[in-house]
Amino acid sequence: MNARPNILWIVTTQWRAQACGYAGDPNARTPALDALARQSVDFSQAVTPHPFGPWARAALLTGVRSPENGVRDYFDALPPEARTVAHAMNERGYTTAFFGKWGVGRRDQNLPLVGEAAARVPVPEGERGGFETWVGFEGGFQLNDPWLNGMKCAGYQSDVVGERAAKWISDTGNRKPENWFCVVSLEAPHPPYDAPAAGIVPRAVELAANVPRGGEAEAKARRELAGYYAHIEATDRAIGRLVAQAGDNTIVVFTSVHGDMHGAHGLFRKGWPHEESVRVPLLVRREGFGFGVSSSGLVSLLDLKRWTVGWAEGKPETNPEPETQPISMPSVVALPWQCDRVWRGVRTATRKLVLNADGSPWLFFDLENDPLERNNLAGDPARAGEITELRKRCRA
Repeated sequence: MNARPNILWIVTTQWRAQACGYAGDPNARTPALDALARQSVDFSQAVTPHPFGPWARAALLTGVRSPENGVRDYFDALPPEARTVAHAMNERGYTTAFFGKWGVGRRDQNLPLVGEAAARVPVPEGERGGFETWVGFEGGFQLNDPWLNGMKCAGYQSDVVGERAAKWISDTGNRKPENWFCVVSLEAPHPPYDAPAAGIVPRAVELAANVPRGGEAEAKARRELAGYYAHIEATDRAIGRLVAQAGDNTIVVFTSVHGDMHGAHGLFRKGWPHEESVRVPLLVRREGFGFGVSSSGLVSLLDLKRWTVGWAEGKPETNPEPETQPISMPSVVALPWQCDRVWRGVRTATRKLVLNADGSPWLFFDLENDPLERNNLAGDPARAGEITELRKRCRA
């Protein structure tokens, strides 16, 4: 690019890496993202550092792992003094804006997590991460008729938030002399999976081989995935309209803060260290960066702040990827179906080691030969050497 680029992050919730048409998922109808992938680098090995919302969002915004960024517990808010990507971009002369789900603000633990009461909780102006324009909500999981800045808006959340962002890009972002950086944060395809999905009718789904058959796990997975993929299709449509508004001189990033197990290994929701939970989609459309290319480099949501600041400074490429990426769950979330323990681990292109809180091996997978993680090798004496070496790279 000859001039400094505008930069758009599109961040979804619970959208696992496997759940895209361009990734080969037969259930996913994602024509907009498929088109974007043909113009982008697809980081097919991208991971979230923490497969749960608050920790992942805090890490994404700051480029610092949790809990080092100040978010230790599920109800912790991002400290007001935390340095985010917005602060860095403001300092580099960019106009900054945020639209949609915040997810790292102060919350009343006495309120239900789902519903309008939670959706109406305000995020004070001094606790909005340094974004100059901020139009959003803390939580509530209102996939229809969301609340933005304390006002109820009619429509499907992905459409409403995307339209607000597109209007800002058209009316404000493109009329200022400064370049702009905009984050669009969508809750879909987060539960409730049975919520209406902008007219998309749920369909029967094909299940992966690691979903147990013949019991409640299979039945639950089929029920939930039908709605999940309906929300993916509806949100893909909204993303397509937003990308069209962004313009050619705009770097577009599409990702998710974490995935969802959806019955794999008989498990549901997030927090788990399995691929369905920790691996996320990551597309980067950038002139001269790659066109319809798939990269197997190890990258994390932690990298996005650094990349974005580098793009603003005119740096042509990202830094080389490491040989490992850390993954962890800093604490247990006392909600149904979530992971039952604190853990930390490390993932390479072909291996994954996960340790319990006391440092003992919990899971070890040969991802190269067992991509569905059906054979836990943590107790295999033949793998002791590999496990010992990877343990040295597991950060506490």
